[in-house]
Amino acid sequence: MQDLYSIVLGEGTPLIVLHGFLGMSDNWKTLGRRYAEEGLQVHLVDQRNHGRSFHSDTFNYDVLSEDLKVYLLKKNIPKAIILGHSMGGKTAMQFACTYPELTEKLVVADIAPKFYPPHHQAIINALNTLDFDRITSRKDADEQLAIHIKEWGIRQFLLKNLYWEHKTRLGLRINLPVLSQRMAEIGENINSTASYSGDTLFLRGGRSEYINENDFPEIKRHFPKARLETIENTGHWLHAENPNQFFSLSKEFIDS
Repeated sequence: MQDLYSIVLGEGTPLIVLHGFLGMSDNWKTLGRRYAEEGLQVHLVDQRNHGRSFHSDTFNYDVLSEDLKVYLLKKNIPKAIILGHSMGGKTAMQFACTYPELTEKLVVADIAPKFYPPHHQAIINALNTLDFDRITSRKDADEQLAIHIKEWGIRQFLLKNLYWEHKTRLGLRINLPVLSQRMAEIGENINSTASYSGDTLFLRGGRSEYINENDFPEIKRHFPKARLETIENTGHWLHAENPNQFFSLSKEFIDS
């Protein structure tokens, strides 16, 4: 199995941070530095088919969880706090349930342990329209995406995946062909009998629809020690929209 790419910041108790679908470790650098300044060794990890990590035709939460186990073993980390957002939160939940002995605490950001119907198709379709025979700059790519995606913030998030394949050609770091085919896997629920009895914090965005009140009994069934906190006036990107409250609630939980 190939190694996952990561950015490691600071020294202290290991904290693994897992990005969401189409994201990467870079998305978490600012918050990562804050955790590192507070005495944590922060591992910002690119999951397979994302960022600078390896590409693979196999993509589901079992293998993403296994990738993380291998990462901890190779880094000689006996136990870590696991924090995941969205798709990364699903990986984190699966990992904690499968490898509780490697999980110190669990923080899940704006995702529940349930099935979500595929809902990223418009974004995937837009990315698949990018013509890198014609795109020679980030501005070109943004203009092409803008035909399909009106929200500036979403385009900027997606354009973080742009990189120079070589001196004259841009490309995307994500494995777009495989992710396009595996859309259903992104929404999969964790195993119906899976559970983790350790300390768990769920953070949800006050304006997000990813976690609602009806989800809490299911959360408690899988994670009996779970707490649920709401970050007001934020959507699904709660860590980017209100990083201060996200940091304070998560750090308070980590320290408790």
